[in-house]
Amino acid sequence: MLATILFLEIIAALLQSRRRPIMHTCRGTRPRLAVLVPAHNESSGLLPTLTDIQSQLLIGDRLLVVADNCTDDTANVARGTGAEVIERNDTTRIGKGYALDEGLQYLSCDPPEIVIIIDADCRVQDGAVEQLALTCATTGRPAQGVNEVISPTKSFVNHQVAQFAGRVKRWLRPLGLSVLKLPCQLSGTGMAFPFAVACSAGLRSGGSITEDLGGSITEDLKLGLALSSAGYSPIFCRSAHVISEFPASVKGTRTQRERWEQGHINIILKDTVRLILLAIIRRNWQLFALTLDLAVPPLSLLGILIAAMCAITLPAMFLGFSSAPLVISTAAFLEFIIAILLAWMICGRDLLPPSSIFSLITYPVEKIGLYTQILFGEANAQWERADRKKTE
Repeated sequence: MLATILFLEIIAALLQSRRRPIMHTCRGTRPRLAVLVPAHNESSGLLPTLTDIQSQLLIGDRLLVVADNCTDDTANVARGTGAEVIERNDTTRIGKGYALDEGLQYLSCDPPEIVIIIDADCRVQDGAVEQLALTCATTGRPAQGVNEVISPTKSFVNHQVAQFAGRVKRWLRPLGLSVLKLPCQLSGTGMAFPFAVACSAGLRSGGSITEDLGGSITEDLKLGLALSSAGYSPIFCRSAHVISEFPASVKGTRTQRERWEQGHINIILKDTVRLILLAIIRRNWQLFALTLDLAVPPLSLLGILIAAMCAITLPAMFLGFSSAPLVISTAAFLEFIIAILLAWMICGRDLLPPSSIFSLITYPVEKIGLYTQILFGEANAQWERADRKKTE
């Protein structure tokens, strides 16, 4: 079933990509907005982000930086660009959710109509702020832009496969969902909310269906589910692009991937069944669709699980057991392979030439150790800032 969900999303995205070159943009007079930037020790890379944002602001818009438990000069760098700055120092409550909550409380004294959240290490492409704001204002729903993570220059790590997987997760699959008129997941940056909705969602409490989000490593996924449960399912804004970089060091890369994948796997194991039942009881089909999308694990893990299922069911059939499990596992394997090949054709050929196709096989194998650690609860479940130093 999980392979089928992935397959259908990729097919829907393929149908849309074949309709090019139409660029879906929203037009009109956008409402007054505030851009909220949570920043923890980001002074070295903060200036380009704030410059990108300020070039897209209009009279009456605001730019607010929350310097969260910083030990560097993040606050001074932000003030030097003309941004509003608040400094938060509370080492008992660490995490992005707490910083966002602090920012929303500050903005509530003079609330904008729309609040846009941008991470402090992102580059914001031209027009992204306007497109996010207009999409959010015209639909009355949260809007998620395209969030691409790219390999930094002079990186010690080969990120091509990871970058391809990120495109599938943060661009291709949301595109497929939007074609099907379904909501998308939030990815943590490049997202806009009606201000009242952002406040009512409770970035620390996460609403009634999630636990505390403040220090959660999956605060974006949980927030999207909470909003969908409340009737504000996020919508994909394909015309807004935000770009960030993978950590350049081996340690930073490993830490970030462990954080992302462990958080995703944990929420699948803990919340998927409950959320599906809740969606059915409430007849909330937006939440139902979003939960099914969430249930698809990282591509590496999904490939490993399908391969293991085939490896078990094939000899079982020869030992006299029913052939039905083998038929099901083979169908899932074919769906998965076709989905990956189609995804590569749409958004992977510039990253992975045919000669590097072997890396799509070795990459999941290299991550078996990580998944074993997660299974036995040995991976780090706490939020921490990714190490972005270009040294090993």
